[in-house]
Amino acid sequence: MKVVYKIARILTLAQLLAAFSLTMLYIYRPDIYPTGGHFAYMLFYLGILPLLAYPLQPIVPKFKGKGRDGQRTLAMIFAVVGYVLSVVTCALTGASSEMWLIALEYLISGILILVFNKVFHIRISAHGCGSAGPIFLLLYFGLYAPAAIMAVLTVIAYVSSVKMKRHTVPQLVGGSLVSVLLLGVLVLIF
Repeated sequence: MKVVYKIARILTLAQLLAAFSLTMLYIYRPDIYPTGGHFAYMLFYLGILPLLAYPLQPIVPKFKGKGRDGQRTLAMIFAVVGYVLSVVTCALTGASSEMWLIALEYLISGILILVFNKVFHIRISAHGCGSAGPIFLLLYFGLYAPAAIMAVLTVIAYVSSVKMKRHTVPQLVGGSLVSVLLLGVLVLIF
């Protein structure tokens, strides 16, 4: 069963869910992206760049040999860098208001996760945040079937996280609430 839990957590990495949700939006709501280039940079900054932290962790001197904690910290750093770059690129390329909403959701969520975890030492789940955020973005944009698929995967991942003792239920709920509440605020602004 431990192998199933581990696979579920890998399949629901925030970066993979971001890539899936951005691709679903590109397929079913292409109006969100003014050009294919806009889709490509969002996919790179929100999905691919943060994933690069995992293979690079063993060779980055400061994080080498730090195990899962080093991996987790480096992944957060790569994610926030990608999120900042997505906002900067939105500003420079005439992105749609929907793209701004997505980019700001990721950037501010990432910053809040870092602040809670590293500054206040209140451990909330980036996995929870990175799972709930894309689900609610898809729901907001009217893509109910992909959101339902992601919701089922997320429930499996949450169970896996608790069973593997990676997170507690409050940590997962806390991370999820960050992205959901922030999306609500951003929707009111946009």
